[in-house]
Amino acid sequence: MTTSESNLQLRHREVSHLLSTDEEGATATEYSILAGFIAIAIVAGVGAFGTALDSYITGLGTGVKVALGIP
Repeated sequence: MTTSESNLQLRHREVSHLLSTDEEGATATEYSILAGFIAIAIVAGVGAFGTALDSYITGLGTGVKVALGIP
């Protein structure tokens, strides 16, 4: 084995070790995915709440019109 092959193998082991022990990128990815799911849940919740609120306000407006005798 030549010196350059030995250095290459040593460097390969160093890089492999660094990649296997560095979890900072994985953690950032996990938090990004979690933030995406939370955003989806918020959008769905606001959409559902908006629809329910629209129905409530429409019913309230109809009730006021009936109470005041407005056609």
